[in-house]
Amino acid sequence: MWSADTASTGLGMVLEQVAPGEARVSMRVRPDMVNGHDLCHGGLVATLADSAFAVACNTYGEVTVASGFEIDLLEPARLGDTLTAQAREVVRRGRSGLYDVTVRRGDTVVAEFRGRSRSLGRPVPGA
Repeated sequence: MWSADTASTGLGMVLEQVAPGEARVSMRVRPDMVNGHDLCHGGLVATLADSAFAVACNTYGEVTVASGFEIDLLEPARLGDTLTAQAREVVRRGRSGLYDVTVRRGDTVVAEFRGRSRSLGRPVPGA
């Protein structure tokens, strides 16, 4: 799945770790990612968290998509910062799942994300 994710890789994201129900993805904030306040655009912080969530919920071999998410942006990220999103499964029942993702800059928590997933009941290609 990751090798075909041109949105994430095009933003320079790196998949660092994968385990059942878990994933860690990092991204360095580039000049084209900052807004008019010279801060990383919140939508890109959400994209990083969403990418880690997507990998984590697709670790069981079935195509799984987001059915929704919410994010709390807690601290700003700036040009040159390396952000790391750590996703972990909270619960998975039937075709539905709930995942938490923490985005950090070093030890500082930048954002907290909660994603809801839904399995489509078909195998991930190449899995």
